[in-house]
Amino acid sequence: MTDDTTLVKRSRYAVAAVFCVHGSVTGSFATRVPWIQEHSGLSAGELGLALAFPALGAALMMPLAARVTHRFGTRNALRGLLALWTLALILPSFAPGLLTLCAALLIYGGTAGMADVAMNALGVEVERRLKKSIMSGLHGLWSAGVLLGSAVGTVAAHAKLSAQVHHTIAALVLTLIGTVVCQFVLNVHPEEDEEPPARFTLPPRSALLIGAVGFCAVFAEGASLDWSAVYLRDVLDSSAGVAAGATTGFAVTMAIARITGDAVIDRFGVVPTVRASGLIATLGGLLVVVSPDAIVAMIGFGLIGIGIAVVVPLAFAAAGHTGANASQAIAGVATITYASGLVAPSIIGGIAQASSLTISFIVVTALAAGLAIFARVLATKTEAGAQP
Repeated sequence: MTDDTTLVKRSRYAVAAVFCVHGSVTGSFATRVPWIQEHSGLSAGELGLALAFPALGAALMMPLAARVTHRFGTRNALRGLLALWTLALILPSFAPGLLTLCAALLIYGGTAGMADVAMNALGVEVERRLKKSIMSGLHGLWSAGVLLGSAVGTVAAHAKLSAQVHHTIAALVLTLIGTVVCQFVLNVHPEEDEEPPARFTLPPRSALLIGAVGFCAVFAEGASLDWSAVYLRDVLDSSAGVAAGATTGFAVTMAIARITGDAVIDRFGVVPTVRASGLIATLGGLLVVVSPDAIVAMIGFGLIGIGIAVVVPLAFAAAGHTGANASQAIAGVATITYASGLVAPSIIGGIAQASSLTISFIVVTALAAGLAIFARVLATKTEAGAQP
């Protein structure tokens, strides 16, 4: 029993490292979106179109993650899927035009989605064995990874280092780290007579409302990550280094809020926490759209990060305790929320092309307000699962 407990605790730290590696790829990419846009010669609308392809890739590939895990076991599956995701970081910066960038981002999104499903499912399994909540902390480590990746990206942008060199070095380092830490995660294999999961199944109805709330939060997150730097550069005429710093500030607030999220939820409860979070994110969005300069806008992006931080971990925790098939519910919520984050940048770009980036972030602000309105969706499901 002691050996099992030690193994599960070790797996918890290994999974946390995996979340950090995954987030580092996202942060590395987000800070160099302006460089990639300029290198490929794209307008805001064309960039928005290209940024829709990660969502398409994720939608096509995420349902396969469960089958990969069933076939190879949790450890080997996560190791392989994470390596594909970290190496996919190299592709977008080498795309010379719209078509090649779309193809690169299709692969980028597909590998990201499969790795995301695998690591969240493993995180829920570890949480169940530990009999205490860890998902907020895991997502906090993901945000810390975004912070790390975006901080390095900010330095690279200040140094005028090309995204091609930056992303190649980052991808190789992160692949090595991910391969090592995956050695220490739980290695769960299905029973011999267990049927493999279907290639595609609709999520249970109980997961749809949870996913809808997560959709609002992740839409705001994806929009802020991929467009905050562009917003400061194009709308507020900031330098490349200052613009990249907006992404870093957003990631800082996300990481802090998620790491401290469990304590806040335990103190005030799920519904009050989510309602307050929605109001904070709404205030942040308002500051962004009325900001006269970069400083006010960066404060606004920081408040958006604080406001949406705990919603996605709560959505995954709620899905794991719906009473339906847990893995199917988690996959359904993951698909909805992840697709939201990947679709958001393209929608923002389309709105910006038709009107302006300021109008785009009015939409983000409205969705943030939805978190405060629909907070009760996560109440009984999450509270009932507080003690797995």
